[in-house]
Amino acid sequence: MSWFEYRNQVLCAESVSLAHIAKEVGTPLYCYSTAALKANYEEFVDAFRDRDVLIAYSVKANANQAVIATLSACGAGADVVSGGELQRALAVGVPGSRIVFSGVGKTSEEMSAGVAAQVHQFNLESKTQLESLSEIASKQKVEARVAFRVNPDVDAMTHEKIATGRRTDKFGVPIGEARSLYELARSLPGIEVVGVDLHIGSQLTDLEPFKKAFSRLAELVNALREDGHDIRHIDLGGGLGVRYRDEQPPTVSSYAELVDETLGSLGCQLILEPGRALVADAGILLSRVIETKQSSERVFVIIDAAMNDFLRPALYDAWHPIDPVSEPQPDANRDIVDVVGQVCESGDV
Repeated sequence: MSWFEYRNQVLCAESVSLAHIAKEVGTPLYCYSTAALKANYEEFVDAFRDRDVLIAYSVKANANQAVIATLSACGAGADVVSGGELQRALAVGVPGSRIVFSGVGKTSEEMSAGVAAQVHQFNLESKTQLESLSEIASKQKVEARVAFRVNPDVDAMTHEKIATGRRTDKFGVPIGEARSLYELARSLPGIEVVGVDLHIGSQLTDLEPFKKAFSRLAELVNALREDGHDIRHIDLGGGLGVRYRDEQPPTVSSYAELVDETLGSLGCQLILEPGRALVADAGILLSRVIETKQSSERVFVIIDAAMNDFLRPALYDAWHPIDPVSEPQPDANRDIVDVVGQVCESGDV
């Protein structure tokens, strides 16, 4: 279902005219649908209804505090990767018990804030992070709950810049080296080993990479339990794709079935970190045309939004539909144009 559709020839967000919003607020602006956010969250709740699961919204997908607050009110937690994201989640009422602290570059100050907030779990990426967290938690006289993010060496078959589970990527601990780090963690003060974690990439449109990664994770959990570790959390990260144009991503229910098939027998709490899947279709960027400019080669439609407002096309060559607020008539003339912003770069397209 689309929460942005034409009503009486005017594009609306739910039942509110975008022309009215533009007049009242000005442009450019982002407009979000509360109904869409709630519906997307409930799709995950329904798919995992009979499981012990924490759905931790990946704040990096959209850090707007109204978005975080809306999902939190539905019951979502938060997956954060920085001190700033942690502050934003706490500020709108997400309790520390529903926050997972991930990230490849956590500073001591950020980890200290996470310990103070009593986050549900730290997803650690290195021996250095482990030793730093041990020192911080010991000084605060608490135990920090930890998992290691493992790199399963799985190609997510997604855009090069958002694939994160190959051995050449900067993320996680090589899965073959994980057991030795868990042994070290067990020996350190201020550390409680509780789980395992992975995240292989974003915008996956095929379940096969997930299956490979989850199967390797299950093998690791069994090995760690044989080593005497009490592994009770499995964090699967995010990555489930959405449709922008002609993609056919898996449904949330089919993803849940795969999780059951590969990990269901382990009896662990599942931590999911959906981001794009919760927010991608829940918002629009509303902009005005400043002028139309014609050269000998092209027609440029210059708008008041730019790459500083919406970076994906410049960064990823991403495709997004552009719709006029006033519904065009069936016999309206159509031209091929370049829609561009005001930034002084040719990539602002």
